[in-house]
Amino acid sequence: MNQIISLIIVWLVTAIALYIVSKLPTGVEIDSFGKAMVSAAVFGLVNAVLQFIATPFNWITFGLFSWVINIVVFALAAWLVQGFRLRWGILSAIIGAIALAIITSLIRYGINTFIFPIVA
Repeated sequence: MNQIISLIIVWLVTAIALYIVSKLPTGVEIDSFGKAMVSAAVFGLVNAVLQFIATPFNWITFGLFSWVINIVVFALAAWLVQGFRLRWGILSAIIGAIALAIITSLIRYGINTFIFPIVA
């Protein structure tokens, strides 16, 4: 049960972060929060598959190849989800992947700092 709740929390955090990224001048456009939720689900599924396939490259590059994977996943999610666009193409995917990593980290830090200590 805890794994399902953790998965839902990660999905919501990613959706919120994607929506925030779309409101910044990154070239990423998402029509609505609902589209951000669908995009986050697609992002998670595609990321899981590609990270698994790219594990040997991540070992060789000490994890730096995961940035390439995140950029590709960002572009694939924009291609697969209607209502999720990259205005400047690959440049938007690069900027969006970096912004998504930063915003997701900040949201997770906030959750771990302010919400889970209250629950525990």
